[in-house]
Amino acid sequence: MKLLRILLAVLIPPVGVFMTYGFGPTLLINIGLTLLGWLPGSIHGLWAVVKHEEKLSRQEEVY
Repeated sequence: MKLLRILLAVLIPPVGVFMTYGFGPTLLINIGLTLLGWLPGSIHGLWAVVKHEEKLSRQEEVY
């Protein structure tokens, strides 16, 4: 599932971000960036998904 979200964040950025965060400010930012161009949306989508995965892995280490 992680790999799928990363691939979608690169290919179709709003879909990857939606699968990771749901509807919220991160998705709206990504949609705006994607409307400006595929590359800014893709970079933001990839960054958002990877940061979310890092946060989850750090939380698992604590428990």
